[in-house]
Amino acid sequence: MLGHLVGLVKVRVVRGVNLAVRDLRSSDPYVIVRMGKQKLKTRVIKKTTNPEWNDELTLSIEDPAVPVRLEVYDKDTFIDDAMGNAELDIRPLVEVVKMKIEGVADDTVVKKVAPNRQNCLAEESAIYISEGKVKQDVVLRLRDVECGEIELQLQWVDIPGSKGV
Repeated sequence: MLGHLVGLVKVRVVRGVNLAVRDLRSSDPYVIVRMGKQKLKTRVIKKTTNPEWNDELTLSIEDPAVPVRLEVYDKDTFIDDAMGNAELDIRPLVEVVKMKIEGVADDTVVKKVAPNRQNCLAEESAIYISEGKVKQDVVLRLRDVECGEIELQLQWVDIPGSKGV
């Protein structure tokens, strides 16, 4: 399997902002992160519409063209309620990784991705170099729901011996 990997992306699910109320006055939100057949999940944060997860999930990247999909749910006893979803294209991050930039000052912004009708970005997203790593800060506006945003930080991880990007 390692022969097919181009790298890993650490997805830090930082927080949710103004998520939808799905219980009486609040929600018990968690996030599912999917890419292809991979499915990862944050922990549940009880009774809040502004959860602070800071959970780090790691995706194996075989095809950077496959979008990362986020689904937010409210944890309930029987059936969890949907609280919106979003998609993220990691190709801009991979393009910066391919540049193999070295020797730049910390937090040097290499590329910016603007919000548009084709993406779920709530605001401009910066891809930058920090401590020699390529990172991207992302705020995604949730779809199929009345309100809510999810803040992420992505970080590319090279795999020794993989074919790389």
